[in-house]
Amino acid sequence: MEQPPALRLRIIIVGGGIAGLAAAYCLGRAGHEVVVVESAPILKEIGAGIQLGPNMSRLLIRWGLADRLSEKAVKPQSLSFYRSPPKRKDLLHMLHDIAAPFMELKLGCRAISIDVDTTSVLLDSGHKLTGDLIIGADGNRSLVRNTIAMTFASQTKSMPTGDMAYRAIIPLPLIINDPELRDLVEPPQVHCWMGPGRHVVGYCISAATEFNLVLVCPDTDMSSDSWTQLGDAKEMRRSFQGWDFRIQKLLELVDSPLETKITLCDPPPKWSVQQVVLVGDACHPMLPYRAQAAAMSIEDAAVLGGLFSSITTLQQIPFLLFGYEEIRRPRVLSTLRDTWENRHIFHLPDGPSQILRDISMRNGMIHALAKETHEGSGNANLWADHQKNQEQYSFDGDRAVDDWWNYIRSVVPPPKL
Repeated sequence: MEQPPALRLRIIIVGGGIAGLAAAYCLGRAGHEVVVVESAPILKEIGAGIQLGPNMSRLLIRWGLADRLSEKAVKPQSLSFYRSPPKRKDLLHMLHDIAAPFMELKLGCRAISIDVDTTSVLLDSGHKLTGDLIIGADGNRSLVRNTIAMTFASQTKSMPTGDMAYRAIIPLPLIINDPELRDLVEPPQVHCWMGPGRHVVGYCISAATEFNLVLVCPDTDMSSDSWTQLGDAKEMRRSFQGWDFRIQKLLELVDSPLETKITLCDPPPKWSVQQVVLVGDACHPMLPYRAQAAAMSIEDAAVLGGLFSSITTLQQIPFLLFGYEEIRRPRVLSTLRDTWENRHIFHLPDGPSQILRDISMRNGMIHALAKETHEGSGNANLWADHQKNQEQYSFDGDRAVDDWWNYIRSVVPPPKL
């Protein structure tokens, strides 16, 4: 544990997913008492593969997870684009294991209301938890976010993006045993197929024992509600009929895909009210076109933990929450803009813009590969804008806290003695 703070807070975290457990670790390690309430009876994550960019992996390594990531992660040796990592549950269990010494985890406990005036959480059992700080890490359909929004007489709304995603996991032997598919996984690579209004991403996960497949296509249900459910394999195959024959063969190996409606959610006007604050998807739901949702949650946790490691009085909580939002909001909004731009690039219709995209991507990969000097240098997304990649992947949550404190000290004069 780091040097304990002068003041030990009691912190209640609503939600035991990646965002909640990462926050529990960072704040518990900083010396605070942490209680995590999770409605599910067991820890679980929806989704399969997860991509660990440098902005995320540097924090996880700093948290002591390097060896466990090496056991589970698959390091792709190339990125392939065509026309027309560990599993999420692995990361969740890693975060649980490092957070466990610092938290009390209450599974099967659903929060039904939040009282911002008393900083308390009412559970479905009738039991009330009271603390000094409440953190909403309860995902897209966040009770805590709705509570914060209502204090500003507003309501968070979601709107359809026009897209849905199929997700499937294929045992690797089924691919290796097919000579026409084997080169998709030997050596490990990330593959991306792009076409009008659709794209497909595939890569190895689970220490190269499985192949994760994500297929994004137009959504015919234009309601604003998000959902995840079992999908129709036949409809999935119809959606990608006429694409690369390897996609056709991969989809024949899938019996029961998951189907997710992709929606865009308005962020609340403020991320906190009094002593209640949001992290992760509860705060800023991410679209899947840049693979940054989990990374943003990890960054949120690192920043909160860093800020609250030096608290000395309860009166400092609003100021520290202000600092959290000041550090994180510009970063998150920039990532959201880039994510939406990726969607546009991936889904261009055939024509002049698509041709220019393909030429730009090809030249970008050639240029980036020419600059590689050692294993692991450069960036997996070789074709993308270099400046944007630099901004996205060089962010360090711990350093951001130090930079913010240095800025505060530079603009706030020291007290007169």
